[in-house]
Amino acid sequence: MPVRYVITTLKPGVKREDYERWLVEYDYKVARSLPSIVSYRTHRIEGPINGAETAGWSYIERIEIRDVDQYQRDIASPAGQELMRQLYGDYLERSKNIFFWSEEITD
Repeated sequence: MPVRYVITTLKPGVKREDYERWLVEYDYKVARSLPSIVSYRTHRIEGPINGAETAGWSYIERIEIRDVDQYQRDIASPAGQELMRQLYGDYLERSKNIFFWSEEITD
């Protein structure tokens, strides 16, 4: 099952408490309503990232996806677009995002 990781940072002036409240009250709820998402969690990065201390990243998201094509459709939906508008309009510095897809190695 594909997993998307997104490493992010807050926009200048955004308070961590405001973003995290929005994350719990809005973002998690919308994500749970999208058919393609199996699980979604954001983790606050504590301390420096070894080898990238100057990058200033604040959070890492782990999004487990049923189907990548469906995920793209979900993000393009009105609910997905409103989520993205709020996320990048109000909270996160999109130009500093790092993201990648992964596949679990199973035994």
